[in-house]
Amino acid sequence: MQMEAFLWLFLPVFVAGGSALLSYYVMQARMEVALAKERESLAEARAMISSHKVTLDERVKATEETCKRQALDEFMHDIRVEERSYMRETRSLNALKKTMVMQERIFFRNIPLSNWIEREMLIEDGVDPSRQLTAESLFTPPALQTVETPLAIAKLLQEVKTAPAKASQAPIQPQLTEPVLLTQHATAFGAQ
Repeated sequence: MQMEAFLWLFLPVFVAGGSALLSYYVMQARMEVALAKERESLAEARAMISSHKVTLDERVKATEETCKRQALDEFMHDIRVEERSYMRETRSLNALKKTMVMQERIFFRNIPLSNWIEREMLIEDGVDPSRQLTAESLFTPPALQTVETPLAIAKLLQEVKTAPAKASQAPIQPQLTEPVLLTQHATAFGAQ
């Protein structure tokens, strides 16, 4: 009877231990299933995050490029070229030259970035009509040539000495008997 009493006494303990062991294994299997589901959802989340990261990086790059493009466009809108032009007449002894001068410089807003850059375009190149009229005037006496070589000075002096008196000259004018100093440098070349 003692054996049966011990059996009845330990039977619920064995049943409780077996059910505890069974519930442990069932719970372990459930935990592994839950862990596998969590790992799967974590892998999906990581894949989604990496794809979002790639798209976000592309969007950031695209946004940076558009910002740079807009900033460059705004900068280029602030840069302007100022132009001015005028006519320039250059007169020489018997020529007239008309040119159109165009000047340009670069501005950033109101700040000049460069000096004036000139370009000249020839419009008219010819003889000055006012100079041509004065050069062809009948009432102006011809100018004496300025000669500075000793040989030419001596030749001119010889012509002056040997020139015959013209009939149209007044008798009051004296004949030239002394050499005339024609230029400042005539004495330097040996003229007397």
